[in-house]
Amino acid sequence: MTKNTTRNFRPATQLIHGGTLRSPFGETSEAIFLTQGFVYDSAEAAEARFKGEEPGFIYSRYANPTTDMFEKRMCALEGAEDARATASGMAAVAAAILCQVKAGDHVLAARALFGSCRYIIETLLPKYGVDFTLIDGSKVENWEQAIRPNTKALFLESPTNPTLEVVDIAKVAEIANSVGAKLIVDNVFATPMFQKPLELGAHIVVYSATKHIDGQGRCLGGVILSDKQWIDENLHDYFRHTGPGLSPFNAWTLLKGLETLPLRVHQQTDSAGKLADFLAEHKNVARVIYPGRADHPQADIIARQMSGGSTLIAFDLKGGKKAAFAFENALKVILISNNLGDSKSLITHPATTTHKNLSDEGRAEAGITDGMLRLSVGLEDINDLIEDIDLALKAAG
Repeated sequence: MTKNTTRNFRPATQLIHGGTLRSPFGETSEAIFLTQGFVYDSAEAAEARFKGEEPGFIYSRYANPTTDMFEKRMCALEGAEDARATASGMAAVAAAILCQVKAGDHVLAARALFGSCRYIIETLLPKYGVDFTLIDGSKVENWEQAIRPNTKALFLESPTNPTLEVVDIAKVAEIANSVGAKLIVDNVFATPMFQKPLELGAHIVVYSATKHIDGQGRCLGGVILSDKQWIDENLHDYFRHTGPGLSPFNAWTLLKGLETLPLRVHQQTDSAGKLADFLAEHKNVARVIYPGRADHPQADIIARQMSGGSTLIAFDLKGGKKAAFAFENALKVILISNNLGDSKSLITHPATTTHKNLSDEGRAEAGITDGMLRLSVGLEDINDLIEDIDLALKAAG
């Protein structure tokens, strides 16, 4: 009883109906198929299933009906041919890179990355003989100069974590194509509502579904999206045999999150824009970085490749770490947490949390100062958030 959802619906409709698979019971909400394996009508049917001659599921490590619905819905939203859902965002990043490289290959990445992404590039890849180069990704010429004939993958976040730096995805994709490499874009901060990397020329998109897609602090998840040929030739076997797959229960939770994604992200972004303007006017704030403001360093690129701002704000307080800690400790509504994209507003001090493992030089290169805070704006009343920040700024003095 699967309703036809192949029409090219608009995003809000796809996020409610896309990929829906119904059992004979005709349930309204998607079913959770909490099963490890599947039963065949005969030995011949099992053989045909394993040969790929008969459609159907084999084992939930490979694919599962609930997880399949989540993957199809994400494909509909992203405009991708195929997807694989993973147990976390980092599982998605690791699989997207590792499935396509071998010893002697080269990976080129922007250095403004989440700490665990830096670990994969700087520490994990060299253990297996894969070379890497980290560059200032905001300058296209750096990508051009660092590309090599043996470069197999380019990796970037845009906007970046935590400094909200933006990279010209279309131009970097052209550079990747010049040597037959694949561009992987981590699109978490922009969300699929405001940026479509595949339409800009990227080959692979990854998400931590833990963030905006769930958006309510309930579960971990990730997803890798690309064309069917790349997934069949690179990711399919890696995924089956290394087992990073998403649990059916988490897939069901993420399906529920997708239903409200546009409402949440637009509301949070609207509030984030107002808070960014408020912070920019305050005497205790040295700098505000927000993709929706005209003073963003890459405002011209944002205008070309993003249709909205972000739910994230980065800002520097005068007074460094002492002021930043005083600010955090004075907050009453906004919670101290290293997560983001939640319905609750969350704040973190990157230099001592998400990016603490970087050297002082590494943090300086990434633009992460001791006074920098990353604010993930939630769904609270905007006036309560402004009052909370205003009181905390006074406390940080």
